[in-house]
Amino acid sequence: MMSPLPNRLGLLLALYLAQGIPFGVYSQAIPAILRSHDVPLSLISLSGLLALPWALKVLWAPWVDRHWWPRLGYRRSWILPMNLGMIAALAALMAFDPDSLRERDSVLLLFGLLFLVNLLSATQDIASDGLAVRILRPAERGLGNGVQVVAHRLGIITGGGLLLYVMGTAGWATAFAGLMALSALLLIPVLLLREPPPPEAVMDGPRGHYWRIWLGFFRQPGLQGWIWVLVTYKMADSLASAMVKPMLIDMGLSLADMGLQVSLAGAVTTIAGALLGGLLVAPLGRRNALVLFSLLQALACGAFVLPALGGGFAGLSPVTLAVMINAVEHLFGGMATAALLAAVMDRCRPDHGGSDFTLQVGILAGFGGLFYLPAGLLAEHLGYGDFFLLALAAGLLLLWPAWRYTREPHALAAASASHPPAADPEAAHVRA
Repeated sequence: MMSPLPNRLGLLLALYLAQGIPFGVYSQAIPAILRSHDVPLSLISLSGLLALPWALKVLWAPWVDRHWWPRLGYRRSWILPMNLGMIAALAALMAFDPDSLRERDSVLLLFGLLFLVNLLSATQDIASDGLAVRILRPAERGLGNGVQVVAHRLGIITGGGLLLYVMGTAGWATAFAGLMALSALLLIPVLLLREPPPPEAVMDGPRGHYWRIWLGFFRQPGLQGWIWVLVTYKMADSLASAMVKPMLIDMGLSLADMGLQVSLAGAVTTIAGALLGGLLVAPLGRRNALVLFSLLQALACGAFVLPALGGGFAGLSPVTLAVMINAVEHLFGGMATAALLAAVMDRCRPDHGGSDFTLQVGILAGFGGLFYLPAGLLAEHLGYGDFFLLALAAGLLLLWPAWRYTREPHALAAASASHPPAADPEAAHVRA
């Protein structure tokens, strides 16, 4: 029997907050810390390699799904050691001397510690996703993924902006000691977790070779159409968002105002949007939610055309209007993300939840991120006004795959029942 929904949501909040903290440290805090110690920009740029565990975690996700220690539990076998490892790595960072960062070897040592933290955190994310797939019923997945987005965003804020604030007022060691203490507190819900037994397929042992896991995922009924949704859903959003901050800088917004009015406000409205979208997914249905929230986000991206052309609205200056549109766009983006992750979870097999979730999010992020690359060239060639018109047109056009190929959980369950997966003779041999 599952525990009450608030308990499960609290567990997910703790898990995704814990893994959001390291993400915030390396992506938000470290570049500023390094530059404050006069580290060359060429060396700072190497910090991008710290994201490799997040980009490549799909490669070892099947191992996380297939191997576990019965005494700890199916998902706790990975979540507990990874979190304890992160706490140990944060202890090493607490003991690190930031004054040594003026030496190249010390910077590389710091990168090594942060790479280890990201490796542990990315691996914990696989197990957390798999656990979320199992403990959330289909009707709860919208809200559950809204909580996931909120927790991860709060973790980024904590490991980024809050870490820098504490570091600036109380020092390096105190800042990382605080992260250690918070990470230890976030372990409590995991220690109290009464995890359900693993799926029968996992209990029976490994199911064939590594590659068969991916092949089985792509053989699910209707999966080809769903891949088009993953490939296209974030394209227009990625294209537009790449040029918002450069446009605001060109309009005269200061870096300080950029941090407060754009980055922080965007984070707050993303959190609000994720919760609102999560609550609306179940009553609206998966397809209606995906299409409606993406439509609203596309219209918000298109609204940047007005300030881009120098126009205001209702007495607002173009800069103020652009800042407000950015906040609204992040609100709708949070709603769309919560709905999309709920639909992603619907496509996960119970015995390969971590692998399937990780693979789908990897496809989503990879193809969405590709549209950052041409954004600058397009904006230079077209100008900001026409560029955001193009983003609006792309957003409207790409609603079609979501409308055509999104299926409700009951329809997916019926399709799976009528097309059961083919027996794996190698797995049968293992069980025999």
